[in-house]
Amino acid sequence: MDQPDDNVIKRRERTAFLLLTAVVFPLLTVMIVASYGFIVWFWQMFVSGPPTGH
Repeated sequence: MDQPDDNVIKRRERTAFLLLTAVVFPLLTVMIVASYGFIVWFWQMFVSGPPTGH
């Protein structure tokens, strides 16, 4: 059975690390913040009603 050499394994690990740190985590962070903003907007628009101006 062919075993990939250490250079191939290290290159794959480096590629996976860069993909996670440069694409997946920032995208996930933006999605979480946008979801929270939408939840707050939805709550203010439909659940708690318009501001009363006391």
